[in-house]
Amino acid sequence: MTYKLLIGQRIYSSWSLRGWLPFVVHDIPVTVHDTLIYGDAFYDDVVSFGGHRTVPVVITPEGAILTDSLSIVWHLANAFPDRGMLPADKIANAKAINMMSEMHSGFTALRSACPMNLATAWNDFVPDEAVRGDLARIDELWTDVLAQSQGPFLFGEYGLADAYFAPVAIRIAGYDLPMSDTSRAYVTAQLAHPAIQQWREDGLSNDTELGQYEMPLTRKPFPKR
Repeated sequence: MTYKLLIGQRIYSSWSLRGWLPFVVHDIPVTVHDTLIYGDAFYDDVVSFGGHRTVPVVITPEGAILTDSLSIVWHLANAFPDRGMLPADKIANAKAINMMSEMHSGFTALRSACPMNLATAWNDFVPDEAVRGDLARIDELWTDVLAQSQGPFLFGEYGLADAYFAPVAIRIAGYDLPMSDTSRAYVTAQLAHPAIQQWREDGLSNDTELGQYEMPLTRKPFPKR
């Protein structure tokens, strides 16, 4: 039984990445369909797939439609409880759920100032106070759980919390944002994960760059890991 997943461009769509990673990392059969963010047919593609204005969208094998990344990952965690997507320990499980929920609703300053872009990295980005505040909170969350798990990922093995923070790790690398040594090691582990490498390679092969993501900064190569 195979899921269907609609995503936007891989080099830009952070929410698509969050929706895609659990399928690949946890070996869940899925057929991926693509649409173009900012393309003329984007909204028609989403609606015809069963969604409403945003990606990712998932159609379950039973025909249910999930229109938000959070509903997608909760569904998968419930449908495949043996895949280790969330920590088994009750305290760690609660922390993972809280971290994902905070990511879903928060860190808007970072997300706005530093769009995900896997095609390039940028020189000389200077984070403002709001972005620094987001980074401090992310650093606090990461270092707390990594001190317990000892890494390389937030709760040891790659799980849903890591999928949710993967685009944040990409932003930190791409804009060379200030973080602790512990968090930088976690960013390196994220970039080196085979699924992240595959996502980026597929994006560079299939996506064209969009002017909407251009920054008033000079470019440099995106760090592969």
